[in-house]
Amino acid sequence: MVPSETKTLHLFEARYLKLLDECLLKKKKLFVHFVLDPIVVSSTSTEPSFAARYACLVVIDKVEQLDVGALVSIRGLGRVTLVQFAKAEPFLEGIVLPLKDNTPQNETEISSKILELKEAIRGLNSLEIKLKAAKDEPLQTQTANSLEWALKEPSVDCGEGFIPSFAERVSFAAFQNVSGSTHSEMLRLQEEKLKAMDVKETIERLEHSLSFVKNCASMTAAKLAIQSLNMQ
Repeated sequence: MVPSETKTLHLFEARYLKLLDECLLKKKKLFVHFVLDPIVVSSTSTEPSFAARYACLVVIDKVEQLDVGALVSIRGLGRVTLVQFAKAEPFLEGIVLPLKDNTPQNETEISSKILELKEAIRGLNSLEIKLKAAKDEPLQTQTANSLEWALKEPSVDCGEGFIPSFAERVSFAAFQNVSGSTHSEMLRLQEEKLKAMDVKETIERLEHSLSFVKNCASMTAAKLAIQSLNMQ
């Protein structure tokens, strides 16, 4: 996950339900979503080894209890780095620290890129809405939803140090699923998200986001044109 992204999880394993209970009991509704990357320790090692490279602090937005487990809606807040694992049972616990971008040097350039990115995302949202066929589809796409969240100051009890800056939040909003994406486009999105998590300069990610949104808009416009031809 990246900051601003939403996801719905179906939790049914005992350890994950225990984690959910713990989060709700403490009322902060926070946990860490991370990706394990395989690493090579030595050429003679036969055992697989992994490192927690990408980690995102998430907040639980909604919980729906099911006959088996629960549906849990979560939202990415900000990047964190895993400092230490404390224990593995009944679920992984450890120490995390916030991971933020370097302080921007040119606020005017940052503001200009934010305005440009906001307009590009809203333009993509308009195209996606036209592309959707189902009448009951929401008018707000995942990208637009992430942008709307990023524009507001999150009201989450996790310490100010864990909340990314306004510019940093907006810079992540573009990396969401786009309506009608093919398998190859979904794979590319995953690659773009990993790159975005690695970047430490906000202006660099904003430029990266803008390029990604413009490319998505071009592809969506092409699909919309084909859809219009098929309807004639």
